[in-house]
Amino acid sequence: MMLSAADWMSVVDWSRAQFAMTAIYHWLFVPLTLGLGFIVAIMETIYYRTGDEFWKRTTKFWMRLFGVNFAIGVATGIILEFEFGTNWSNYSHFVGDIFGAPLAIEGIMAFFLESTFIAVMFFGWNKVSKGFHLTATWLTAVGASLSALWILVANAWMQYPVGMTFNVETARNEMTSFWDVLFSPVAMNKFFHTVTSSYMLAAVFVVGISAWFLLRGRERQMARRSMAVASVFGLVFALVAAATGDGSGVQIARTQPMKLAAMEALYHGQKGAPLTVISVLKPEAERAAEEKAGWLNIEIPRMLSLMSYRDVDAYVAGINDLVNGNPERGMISTQEKIERGRVAIGELARYRQAKQAGDREAMREVLAKFDPQTPEGKAFHKEYFRYFGYGYLSSPDEVVPNVPLVYYSFRVMVGAGVFFILSFLFTLWLLKKGRIESRRWWLWVLLWSIPLAYVASQAGWIVAELGRQPWTIQDLLPTVAAVSRIDSTSVMVTFFLFVALFTTLLVAEVMIMRRQILNGPEDLSPEAGTATSSAGDKTNANE
Repeated sequence: MMLSAADWMSVVDWSRAQFAMTAIYHWLFVPLTLGLGFIVAIMETIYYRTGDEFWKRTTKFWMRLFGVNFAIGVATGIILEFEFGTNWSNYSHFVGDIFGAPLAIEGIMAFFLESTFIAVMFFGWNKVSKGFHLTATWLTAVGASLSALWILVANAWMQYPVGMTFNVETARNEMTSFWDVLFSPVAMNKFFHTVTSSYMLAAVFVVGISAWFLLRGRERQMARRSMAVASVFGLVFALVAAATGDGSGVQIARTQPMKLAAMEALYHGQKGAPLTVISVLKPEAERAAEEKAGWLNIEIPRMLSLMSYRDVDAYVAGINDLVNGNPERGMISTQEKIERGRVAIGELARYRQAKQAGDREAMREVLAKFDPQTPEGKAFHKEYFRYFGYGYLSSPDEVVPNVPLVYYSFRVMVGAGVFFILSFLFTLWLLKKGRIESRRWWLWVLLWSIPLAYVASQAGWIVAELGRQPWTIQDLLPTVAAVSRIDSTSVMVTFFLFVALFTTLLVAEVMIMRRQILNGPEDLSPEAGTATSSAGDKTNANE
C-alpha cells in the first residue's frame, strides 16, 4: 500500500526537520561573521596605530569575505524567525510575551546597529576619518555579537524557563522579570560559550586561508601576519570557550539532567561517575539491562561527578533513573510526571468550563491553584504545574533523546576544540621560529581544519538542541503541543523549497568567497590608480 506524505511523516516531524534544516544552514554563516568582524577590527586597529598601508590592504581583503558571509547569513536568519509563526504558532501563543522580547530587542537595537555601521565600514574608506571608520568597524563587530546575545537569551530561556508566571485567563506565560530572563546562568553560559567558539571558528578560517596562500607562494607577508593575528585571537577564545563549556556542563547537570545523561550515554546513575573519553556505543537491542552502554570504554574515574557537581563523590542521574524514577534519590518516574502534568492541564480545562458556565466559585478555586503567591498555589506549582508539559506526552520513553547522536556529537565538538587549542599553539611556535612555510604538511592540516571547525560548530548545536528533545520549553511544552495545526504536506513542500533555496545560497557564497580568495588583496599602490584586483600568482611587493 502506498503511503501518503502525511502518513509517512507527521506535521510535527516535518516542522522539526524544517526548523533544524534552517538553523543548520543559518549556523553555517553566523559563526564566521561573529569572529571575522573582530579579527578585521583588530587588523584595522593596527593600521590606525601604525599607518602602515600593508595593514589597510590586509584589512580590506578579510573585510570583503566578512561582507559576503554577513549578507547571506542575514537572509537565512529572517526565514528562521518567520517559522515561529508559521510552524510553531501554539508555541508562539504560549510564550510569545517572553520569547518575543529578546527577539524584538535583537531586531531593533543590534540589527540596526550592524546595518548602520556596516555601510560606513564598506563604503567609508577615504570618505570619513580613519578614527570614525575604525569605530564603525568595531561597532559592526560588537553589533553582531549583540545580535547573538538576544537570540541566545531567547534560546536559553527555552532550556531554562525563569522570570515568568502563567496566566490562566489567557493560557499564556507572561514575563515577570526581564533581568531574570537576561541574566539567568544558563543564558550567560550559553552566550559566552557560543560566541567564543564562533570566534575560534573564524580564527581557524583565517589561519586556513592564510595557509593556502603560503602553499601557493602568494601574499606571503599578508598570510604570515594574518595567521599570527588569528592564532593569538583563536587561542585566547578557544581557552575561554573551554572554560565556558565547563560552566555549561554544570548548568546542564542541574537543569537538564537527561541531556547530560545522553551526552555521556549514562544509563545507570552512580556516585563518583567517570567521564567517558570515548567508546563505541552498543546497539540498543544488544545492550543488556545492567551493562555499560559501550565497548572499549576509555574513562577518567570520578571526573563526570567532579565536572558536573564539583564533587568527586556526587551522584549523577542516569537515563533509567530519570525514566523509571529513583526513590532513594528523591526522583519520581516520568510516568508519575505525566500523570501530574495531566492534572495541571485538567485544572486549566476546568477553569474554561467554569468560565463558560459562569461558575465563579470554581473559577476562584482554580485561580488560587495557579497563583504562585498563595500557599495553595505554591504547593500546586511544586507538585503539578512544574510537570505541565509532561501531560502532553503519551509514553515515558519520549523524554529520551537520540543518545548515540548526542553522545558522538559531544565528542566531536570537544575533540575538535582540544585540537584547535594545540593547533594555534603549534602554529604560533612555527611562526616564531620562522619555519611555518617549510612545514607544508602542517599548512595542509591548517587548510583542512576549516571544514572540521564547521563540523564541530554544528555538532555543538546538535548537542544543545537534539539533547533537549522532546521539549521546546523544558518541562512545560513538548514539540507535539507546540506545533501549528496545519497540513503536513504544506510543511513538506516548503521544506524542500527551503532546501533548494539555502543550498543555492550556500553554493553562491562558496563560489563568491572562492573568487575573492583567488583574487587576493586589492592593489592599493599609487601605480595601480584605482584599487584593482591582484589576481594570479603575484606576490606581495613588500616581501
